[in-house]
Amino acid sequence: MDVKAHLHAALRAGREAVVWKLDGLSEYDARRPLLPSGTNLVGLVKHLAGVEAGYFGSTFGRPFPEHLPWFADDAQPEDDMWARPGESRDDLVALYRRVWAHADATIEALGLDARGEVPHWPEPRRHVTLGQVLVHVVAETHRHAGHADAVRELVDGAAGRHPGDPNAPADTGHRDRVEAAARALRPG
Repeated sequence: MDVKAHLHAALRAGREAVVWKLDGLSEYDARRPLLPSGTNLVGLVKHLAGVEAGYFGSTFGRPFPEHLPWFADDAQPEDDMWARPGESRDDLVALYRRVWAHADATIEALGLDARGEVPHWPEPRRHVTLGQVLVHVVAETHRHAGHADAVRELVDGAAGRHPGDPNAPADTGHRDRVEAAARALRPG
């Protein structure tokens, strides 16, 4: 597999892992903040839709055709990190999938050395290639997939990249062993 295909496959795997985290959850559980930062599952989907729309859209002169209100000049900070009551999980997942199709078309149409510009990055770094953007977005997607994994585990204990993930710890007393080891080194 060539580098571009490998990066694209990694991006697709990260996308699917994030969306899977919503399976079987109520609207409430999909959007409630479970970390002090306010991180929530639907907000991660919404954020990643915006990430891909921008980096694989405007960066390469191929803007995503739909208006994303959280990019507006009057948007509040972190508007892309949570779902308003009128933004359903299904609507945001459908948006994310439309963004995937747009991003995939850009990735397929351009070579890794295709040039683009990220206007909100500092001048020395703002001129990029598709290869650089692919690496950046794969890292961003997998970073947020990790957040989604932690949040979903807090909701109902589901962990891993997909159902039946062999790398997700089974309930074998692992947590208790980790807690005992930490307590053994607690000061005082």
